[in-house]
Amino acid sequence: MPPALNVLWISLEDTSPRFGCYGDPLARTPHIDRLAREGRRYPLAFSTCAVCAPSRCAVITGMYATSIGGHHMRTTHSSAHSPELPTPYNVVPPPYVKTFTEYLRAAGYYCTNNAKTDYQFTPPCTAWDECGPTAHWRHRDPGQPFFAVFNPTVTHESGMWPRADRQVLTDPDKVELPPYLPDTPKARLALARHYDNLEVADRQLGELLDQLDSDGLAENTAVFLWSDHGEGLPRAKRWPYDAGIRIPLIVRWPDHLPPSSTAEDLVSLIDLAPTVLSMVGIQLPRHFQGQAFLGDAASSRQYVFASRDRHDEAYDMVRAVRDQRFKYIRHFFPGTPYLPWIPYRNRHPVMQELWRLYAEGRLTGPQTVLFEPRPPEELYDTSVDPYELHNLAQDPAHAATLERLRQACETWRRTCGDLGDEPEAQMAARMWPGGIQPETVVPLFIPLGPEGAGVEPSDKGGAFPDPLLLQMHCATQGASINYTFEAGEAAKWRLYTAPLRLPHGATTVRAKAGRIGFKDSAEQKATFLVERTQATATR
Repeated sequence: MPPALNVLWISLEDTSPRFGCYGDPLARTPHIDRLAREGRRYPLAFSTCAVCAPSRCAVITGMYATSIGGHHMRTTHSSAHSPELPTPYNVVPPPYVKTFTEYLRAAGYYCTNNAKTDYQFTPPCTAWDECGPTAHWRHRDPGQPFFAVFNPTVTHESGMWPRADRQVLTDPDKVELPPYLPDTPKARLALARHYDNLEVADRQLGELLDQLDSDGLAENTAVFLWSDHGEGLPRAKRWPYDAGIRIPLIVRWPDHLPPSSTAEDLVSLIDLAPTVLSMVGIQLPRHFQGQAFLGDAASSRQYVFASRDRHDEAYDMVRAVRDQRFKYIRHFFPGTPYLPWIPYRNRHPVMQELWRLYAEGRLTGPQTVLFEPRPPEELYDTSVDPYELHNLAQDPAHAATLERLRQACETWRRTCGDLGDEPEAQMAARMWPGGIQPETVVPLFIPLGPEGAGVEPSDKGGAFPDPLLLQMHCATQGASINYTFEAGEAAKWRLYTAPLRLPHGATTVRAKAGRIGFKDSAEQKATFLVERTQATATR
């Protein structure tokens, strides 16, 4: 049999497709362009949210953040300006929702993440084999297939802010700002910094591709390059316009995808998890809300969906649906400002320019769009209006399209169970009763021996006749269990999927359990002595 497929993800931050392979003449992205020449581009790829944490929540679970309570930006600092919330909380989804990496680990994959998570919950102990700044596929067992994620953070929105120790290499006079942003030296300089940061991220990608080549793994590894959402400019980040949710997506899969190919299919980031499982031959869990776009389970989608809710201090609720041409946006708070108070966003140089020119009465044309009252609905024909400036929601010629997308949005909300309808404080109190994080119960060891098999737990270990199987059990609904036979902090932990056959002699077993949103359990540890009997000795 051929070796199992390896998978490598490089997930950028705050990045629209400003790459040479997407036609940007100012980009300096030779390694990204090489990846596109060797693989396939997806020009109609979109995130489920225009900000990182809700987007990454959908990626790691295969579920819309609005369905499992991860739709508000940053539950970890929510109480600072929301005193009605019980505490900063981890999202607690239904018990069957797991990080999709558990399905890979159960199939024998070594799963690593270097190093950003930002899932709206602390990843449970069972999510990764390694998660940290040194995590790498090179730490796996010989011959073990891997799923590895690297998260360059250099392209984050904050990289557009001035730094005294950084020289700007991109010529600010050559950058092109969207027409709804002010074309000033300060704004152009901010975008020039982003081009510089994209070049740095490109070099980091090149280093990873070189490591694959030097390890002899390139021909048996599928490489994905994507961004958690669109670029970090005003009216892009935090908004479901295409500037905020359209992302670069490139996949290189040797012998499966033609070089220099392009697929015009709609793709959502929520599709990444089912796609990886489909490619490596793992059946898809039925609760997944994404759909595979590669592999045996691949199918096409008619729409992509996106959401906007609380961003840091400011509550909002916006839902959006897009087909290959039209974008529909519903505002649940029409008439309110597009720009509520979000102090972090106001540190952006371009946002500062917008506020300055607005105060001076010097904004003109599309630059005023963020200061107009919000309508209940927006509709855009992106084929002729890529910046989404001409709202067609009141145009009788587009009434049928408006109604079709309106119904698609409501069907999605109803089918997926939109928790945006529930006040956050009420939702958080339901997830963390009394404001206290639920904790995973300590797992039990149950010896399955020839006599009294599986009747009583034996968490202090003991002596047992051969043969001995060891079952593990956790009473927390939906919990998974990690175990190891090794001692110390450097021990490699494995996902428990079936009873373990213990060898003759003494074996020390360590186990701990976890569930998304719950605190990991304390560690269980016991030593089992498997003794040969006369019967086993004569076999």
